[in-house]
Amino acid sequence: VQLQASGGGLVQAGDSLSLSCAASTRTLYMYAAGWFRQAPGKERELIAAIRWRSGVTLYEDSVKGRFAISRDGVKNTVSLQMNALRPEDTAVYYCAAVSKYGGSYSKTGDYDYWGQGTLVTVSS
Repeated sequence: VQLQASGGGLVQAGDSLSLSCAASTRTLYMYAAGWFRQAPGKERELIAAIRWRSGVTLYEDSVKGRFAISRDGVKNTVSLQMNALRPEDTAVYYCAAVSKYGGSYSKTGDYDYWGQGTLVTVSS
């Protein structure tokens, strides 16, 4: 599975931005997909994930109520809608996928496939 992330850019605080991640193969083989981010000097963190078949989602506390992850099985994409952006959301954002069914998808090490990062910069 190859993943291609897009949609990053420079926005102002309070603005919205949508990220998209396209998979090169049928997402039938995906158990879950997630969005991570890594700010300068910080570790990569999982901010949102979705179980592909059920649509069950999980979010990191700081983005709950502001970000929404979704998937499209026809287009083989997973998206992240980001609203009410804050300067502290500035980071490189990565999409990733878990292929092992029934396992965990809440930790960085659970993810087998990674897209390249896309930079999101939020100015104050």
